This record gives sequence, structure tokens and C-alpha cells, in this order.
Amino acid sequence: MNVLIIEDEELAVRKLTKLLQDVDPTLHVVGTAASVRASVSWLEANAPGQPSAPDLILMDIELADGQSFEIFEQTTVTAPVIFTTSYDEYALRAFKVNSIDYLLKPIKRQELEASLEKHRRLSSGAATEPAPQVSIDALVQQLRKQVAPTEHRRRFLVRHLSQWVPVEVSDIAYFYSEEGVSLFRTRSNQKFSVDYTLDELESMLDPAQFFRANRQFIVDINSVQQIHPYFNNKLKLTLKPSPDDEVLVSRERATDFKKWMGK
Repeated sequence: MNVLIIEDEELAVRKLTKLLQDVDPTLHVVGTAASVRASVSWLEANAPGQPSAPDLILMDIELADGQSFEIFEQTTVTAPVIFTTSYDEYALRAFKVNSIDYLLKPIKRQELEASLEKHRRLSSGAATEPAPQVSIDALVQQLRKQVAPTEHRRRFLVRHLSQWVPVEVSDIAYFYSEEGVSLFRTRSNQKFSVDYTLDELESMLDPAQFFRANRQFIVDINSVQQIHPYFNNKLKLTLKPSPDDEVLVSRERATDFKKWMGK
């Protein structure tokens, strides 16, 4: 079975590819795309009938240049889709398109196995009874329970030189992504890598303390020193310690960010 992965975090692509191979070695990842534009181009170049046409698409909702729902507005998607995300707010929209399932990050092996089995059963026509009507309200409530952690992460055990070092979350100024690797900086300006994607990290952290500024940065509220108006209604953040790259809050997230900061 040909599988297309639409995901903008390189680490997430690698982990999902490995998980797919572990679950079913006959699965073949025929392509990956990190943005709406790249996804549309890939799908149009690999239309049904082509050898590399996907039989199944694993699709993250938040991509580098927008939400993956825009893909359906720009091209025809014939393959069934399993949406992956850390957020439950998109549940209703997700189930109105070609979705056969909805997985919350971090994706667990047994849940992926169940989704793939569901896909095989539907594809083979083995389902003899019509699928039951899904209550969207009930689904959203169930997803909220799943996505809400019972306890937020308090520390990370990270490798430093030849040893492992525990770092308290309260000592972390921000998490960020660089060349497909997730890292964080402490308030004392030490840098460490972590084996989680930013989406996975976001689901572990206290939302009252950390905010996903953009696809590359999750910032701690105490690290924000200044907030500057920026082009196209974005916001530019001054963080402490200072990151190597500028940190912008998108226009779509600017209002939520101001509320989070206490406006």
C-alpha cells in the first residue's frame, strides 16, 4: 500500500515512517510534503493511475504555509485521509472531508494499527453494515479528554556530552526547531536537543506557561521581554536569552498571544 505523509516537521516524518514500517513492513511511503503548496503539487503529479499514487494519506493539520484543509480546496483528493494533530478544535472540519480517522499526537502504535486496519476493512468492502452516525459533539468531547494531559511535563532528561542531565521545565526559556531537530534553551543560555517534535512537546507543556508562537518556536511566558508590531499584523518577540533567529507570531495567532500575555 502506498502512503503519502504530509507533515512539516522532519523529525515527525522520520518517526512516523519508522512507526509505519514497524506496524506493517509492506507499507511503502511514496512521498512526503511539508506545505499546502508542496502537497497540491505532489498530488497533481501523482494522480490516480500513476504507480506512485497514494492509497492512504497521513496528513498533519497545521503545515508550514497554512492548514491542510486548503489542500482540498485546491486539488482533488481521492485517497482516504488520516488526520494527525495535537488539537481537537479541528475535529468537525476533519471529518467532513475524506477522513477515515483522526489521530492525536504523539501517535501511539496501537492507535495507528487500529486506523490502518479500519482502512483495510473499508477498502476491501469487508464492512457489511453501514458505519454508525458519528456525533461530532461527542467526538470533540472525547478528543478533549484525550488531548488534555493529566499532568504537564515537569522535566526532561537530556544528553550532555557523555552523560544524561535532568532539566526542569521551569528552567527552559523556549523550545525551537532547527534543521529538523527539536532543541531548547535554558534561562542560563544552555542548549539541548530533545527527541520530540514541537507538536509532541506542545501537548506535554502547560498552555498557561508556554505558547506556540509559530511552527518553529514554543516560548515560555517569562522569556518574553518585548513585543513589537510587525509587518502584516504580525508580532515580533524579543526573548531572553536571545535566539539566533527572529521570532514572529503570525497574524492569525497574534490576538490569542496577546490574551495569553494578559491583555
